[in-house]
Amino acid sequence: MDKINFFPENLNVQNQKIILRLDLNVPLKDKVIQDDTRISLCLPFIKKLVEKKAKIIIVSHLGRPKGIRVPDLSLIPVYKYLKKSIQTNVYFFMGNLDDEVQDKFSHLKEGEIILLENIRYFKEESANDESFSKKLGSLGDIYINDAFSCSHRKQASIHNITKFVKYSYAGPLLKKEVDAINLVFQNKKEPVTCIIGGSKISTKINIISSLIEKVNNLIIVGAMANNFFVYKNLSVGKSLVEKNTKEIIKKIYEKAKKHNCEILIPEDCVVGVSFNGKGENKNFNIIKDNDIILDIGPKTLENIKNKIDQSNTVLWNGPAGYFENENFMAGTMFIANIISKNTVEKSLISILGGGDTLAAINKSKNKFSFTHLSTAGGAFLEYLEGKDLPGLSVLK
Repeated sequence: MDKINFFPENLNVQNQKIILRLDLNVPLKDKVIQDDTRISLCLPFIKKLVEKKAKIIIVSHLGRPKGIRVPDLSLIPVYKYLKKSIQTNVYFFMGNLDDEVQDKFSHLKEGEIILLENIRYFKEESANDESFSKKLGSLGDIYINDAFSCSHRKQASIHNITKFVKYSYAGPLLKKEVDAINLVFQNKKEPVTCIIGGSKISTKINIISSLIEKVNNLIIVGAMANNFFVYKNLSVGKSLVEKNTKEIIKKIYEKAKKHNCEILIPEDCVVGVSFNGKGENKNFNIIKDNDIILDIGPKTLENIKNKIDQSNTVLWNGPAGYFENENFMAGTMFIANIISKNTVEKSLISILGGGDTLAAINKSKNKFSFTHLSTAGGAFLEYLEGKDLPGLSVLK
């Protein structure tokens, strides 16, 4: 992969207008931030640019408003957070990016910040529109993409904008993400175990197929595993199952055998009759028609622990169960604890990624230690797969 053009730490940016693309897509409830992880990760670099006396224009999205101004997806709560957290003037721009947009930003002084309203309020963003990208690019002298989690998307503020600025760089958070994933495969420490969760096998078939060639063990958890149970003629009750996956799974097993990759699926599970109810440990031979598989069971946890204990590298994307209900989050927390313990005690290389994985870990009161915890989901998986992400390709 060609070398990415990273932001030079010693670059003089005084009085330079910097367009800083961040991922400030935080969960909100009644317009109150529920988890500030993504913002707090961005703060050190923002503060460094303030100290360097740059003029900073922050661009971010929140949710998927699809080109409509949805009030519940406004970045106003993020603006208020930034205003409290950074010792400088922070402004909020709610207007349109029209031909006179540069004049609207002319008041910005050295070391000050403007946060643009949700960039996905503009339908041109998702369309990677050329004219819109040009207007966005006209706001600054330098563009910095520090939103790895969005870099798999071919959108105006990620991709086309780079045509219309003098200099384009990747920021320090993006560098940290890329370096962490590269660490796994460029300096591979085997055995490598990958744990993949989530609900749909169809959305992750390409990454599973790619990982089989690169890892020693592949552990399938979450609702995705239900498809493997059906393939093996095990009872799954009324659990979530995709149609027409038998041929896909057959090919996965054939490829795994060819590349000497061991595939592990759960031996037992925790079921409930509803997502909001209580759980019961069960083997597959006693699962009833109205049972829903919502977590992994004790035998499976022991198998996963043994594999992690034997590994020198672990990748994890996707929770093991329906963690939103505390009755079904034990499997996910167990995996997190074992990975963390081995990271501390045995120098395990542990790379975790995905929004749901992060949300599950943040729900716990425990303090975990991992080599790298990625806020990215789709970008994390596509980069692991070896794809050239659109947002990175324009930074080379």
